[in-house]
This record gives sequence, structure tokens and C-alpha cells, in this order.
Amino acid sequence: MPSFDIVSEINNEEVRNAVENSSRELDTRYDFRGVDASFKWTKDETTLSAEADFQLEQMLDILRSKLVKRNVDANCLETSDPIHSGKTFSITVTFKQGIDQPLSKKIIKLVKDSKLKVQTAIQGEKIRVTGKKRDDLQAVMSLVKEAGLGQPFQFNNFRD
Repeated sequence: MPSFDIVSEINNEEVRNAVENSSRELDTRYDFRGVDASFKWTKDETTLSAEADFQLEQMLDILRSKLVKRNVDANCLETSDPIHSGKTFSITVTFKQGIDQPLSKKIIKLVKDSKLKVQTAIQGEKIRVTGKKRDDLQAVMSLVKEAGLGQPFQFNNFRD
């Protein structure tokens, strides 16, 4: 029986490159000359720090544009509230990966409500969808894409 997996993954190398490109753009922008602003990347999160709150928003826009240029969905960003310490503001940006339990239950409910003849099963941080017809599986793919669940999804391991 045909099947595929619904996963939510991002390419960490592309994210790192986007953060480095954002940092380079920060060095060349006129409105950030003489301003203590920086991007700091670690494997799980990125810290943005600047002297003013509105500069953080500009830096976040720069990061989003660089991520889009590198084909990383901007929906995977999750930002914390700005933290003010001393003369700097900072935001921690985490990148959502994997499908957690409440979201996977929401996806399964969405598929069951569509009345398509497929079976779904949670397997760790991915969801396996199995059905008799390829058309039903493709309908599930389009259903999940159009649902707008606030996280990017990929479909892999498509087997006939």
C-alpha cells in the first residue's frame, strides 16, 4: 500500500548561512553604523542583540529575508519577548523542528475530518499516512499544506 511521512525539518546549514549573511548585511547597513548590534548563532537558536527595540525588529526582518532566499520557511521561527539588560535589548529566535504531540493530533483530526480513506499513525516526530490510492495521499498532502498550522511541513518516503 502506498504511504508517506509528514515531517517538519529545517536544514541547519542553510540557517547558519542565513544568520551569517544577515550579520554581514548588518555590517554594511547605514542605519546600523556605530550601533552595537549582532547576531549570535548556536545549533538550536539565534540571539539578536541591539541598542533599541525597533532595531531588533529590523534585524528580525533581515533574518527572515535571508532565510527565504535560502529556501527555509520563515514559519519555523519562534521568537521570545525582548529582554532589556543594561543598554542592550535581545531576542532569542528558535527554529521549530519536528512535530510535537498536540500538533500531530491536530493533523490527524484534520485528515480524519476530511473523510479520505487513509490511515494515520504517529511515529515519534513524524506522521505516517497510508492509503490504497495515490490520489488520496496527494489530497492529504494538499490538505496539510493549505491548513496553515504555523509550521512548515515536508512529505518524504513516498512509497508505492
